[in-house]
Amino acid sequence: MPAAQHPDEVDRIVAAWQRVRPDLDVEPLTVFSRVSRLGRHLDLARRGAFARSGLEPWEFDVLSALRRAGEPYRLSPGALVTQTLVTSGTMTNRIDRLEERDLVQRHRSPDDRRGVLVELTEVGLRRVDDAMTELLQVEAGILDVLPAADRSRLAALLRVVVGPFEG
Repeated sequence: MPAAQHPDEVDRIVAAWQRVRPDLDVEPLTVFSRVSRLGRHLDLARRGAFARSGLEPWEFDVLSALRRAGEPYRLSPGALVTQTLVTSGTMTNRIDRLEERDLVQRHRSPDDRRGVLVELTEVGLRRVDDAMTELLQVEAGILDVLPAADRSRLAALLRVVVGPFEG
């Protein structure tokens, strides 16, 4: 019997709820408890991948937003706030800390005398590229338990469930 068919902790939790509250439809637990548990495992795996590249998860978030912008790997603090879903005060603090580590540098905006642009340094570029490579290796390893067709189907189903929250 494949490992995926063995009862897991969620099966035990669901069975206990069915036993003590047979009046409830606990079917959502079979999905969302696993999603939640997987999220915790993914968080730990991601933290490990980033740490091996010398980054914290929040540092990766900012650096990867800059990397995705394409050359010259430069965005305004406002764009970084939008992409990372943090407050402007938090972003200012993060940019300061990244600048202290020589991962980013600030430049005056050529279009706005008061504006600032944040740009990846060479060190930041190498660090985020290393972290992304490491992250994808870790995440591919996690998904190796599924055939490619099932991975595609899972991604499509999750898109449907997440859609209303991000629309």
